[in-house]
Amino acid sequence: MFGLHPHLQRIYRPLGFRRFSNMSRRSHPSSPDSSPRTAKRQKREHTPLSPDDYKGGLMLAPMVRSGALPTRLYALKHGAKLVWGPETVDKAILHTTRVVDPVTGVVAYHGKSKPIFTCHPIEKPFLIYQIGSADPELAVQAAKMVQQDVAGFDLNCGCPKPFSTHSGMGAALLTNPDLLCSILTALREAMPPEISISAKIRLLPSQEDTLKLVERIVNTGISCLTVHCRTRNMRMREKAVIERLREIVDFVEKMGKGIAVIENGDCLGYEDSKRVRQVTGAHSVMIATAAEANPTCFSPTPLKDLELTFVPGYIRLGKYLNNHWSSTKFCATQFQGAHDKASRTDLKALREAIVHAKGYEDMEQYVAPWTGEQEFTEIVEAIEKRGGQRAPPMPVPWEDVVVAPLEAIEENGQLKDTEVVARLHEPRSDGAATAPFVRGAVLSLEIPSVGGGGETIAVQ
Repeated sequence: MFGLHPHLQRIYRPLGFRRFSNMSRRSHPSSPDSSPRTAKRQKREHTPLSPDDYKGGLMLAPMVRSGALPTRLYALKHGAKLVWGPETVDKAILHTTRVVDPVTGVVAYHGKSKPIFTCHPIEKPFLIYQIGSADPELAVQAAKMVQQDVAGFDLNCGCPKPFSTHSGMGAALLTNPDLLCSILTALREAMPPEISISAKIRLLPSQEDTLKLVERIVNTGISCLTVHCRTRNMRMREKAVIERLREIVDFVEKMGKGIAVIENGDCLGYEDSKRVRQVTGAHSVMIATAAEANPTCFSPTPLKDLELTFVPGYIRLGKYLNNHWSSTKFCATQFQGAHDKASRTDLKALREAIVHAKGYEDMEQYVAPWTGEQEFTEIVEAIEKRGGQRAPPMPVPWEDVVVAPLEAIEENGQLKDTEVVARLHEPRSDGAATAPFVRGAVLSLEIPSVGGGGETIAVQ
């Protein structure tokens, strides 16, 4: 099959692999042979996203530049349940050519000088494409361009940057709810039922206005609502007001539509997500800044010494997937994490090499041999181990993270105490202990007996 990697053959056989889609016949200078295969195209079998698929997990946030394909793949490998692609403006994707790499399987939507968006079939069941739009018709056209390569679409309603708001997109939609909801409605009506629709908003200054907007958004037929717990005028250095989300979650649940509510703002990683869920009651947690610094933060055991354990492999993967060097370079310069064994000399040498490198070839001394195919194989195997489940195996089940009562939460979003509140479990017939779960600084393990009841052990 065109010399495809063995893992890719498993992915593409159900697709009736072809190099180009029928969406665009325009050639691209860097394209391989543009003649399409005659094999009949079939859909790859995977379960469509439902509101429940947005619940009980950690999500990679949409990040311009930082949400590149290699970052999304590593996030999935290390525990992200779903990944959002970077915001792409509707008009930008409309003038691209879809090209499939015959060796790696990477799908690239080429603009005039470089790809506008890249993805891979292995991430499709987990990939949410975020649209920047202020026009229902353009949003639908953009969605139709890429719908074959993604699991769902998300409307950006929260970006406060001028490049987005000056044309009525992003956070500007928060003050134009009629337009916001018309875009979501248009997307829902135009997309087939197996494609999910969601929205990502920011808090409005008043809670009352926020709830009114949320009600309208939920009634458009979306499957998920992500709330960045800052207002439009708040900056990243300001602490997110996550305590406001609890009332929003309760409000959405009372609407009875089963919509997932995801918290975004100030989550540091896997362990910290438990605190966020306790405070907010959110169904899931989305991570941005911490994931930009360390894409392995979704794991209970995130990597340390990234300059030694992660960055070289990331660069090798980027080269193998033909990720544009400027993208790989930008992401690599953002990575930072805890250090354990790496020396300052080693860290400085690699950092300086990345900063001054003008292409992958300039990194030969630091990352060779170029084993990007091996890195990719490990990612594919990790994703395939999930089987039919989108959620990766978690050592501490999400259902065991108990939401703290509202009266136990301080105004700053912290818990007033870390007392163990007994959680009732259905007794197991074999008398086995349920998994441990964390409340603040307390580890609780319940051991139910066959006849009911049980014993609770708390360890500080």
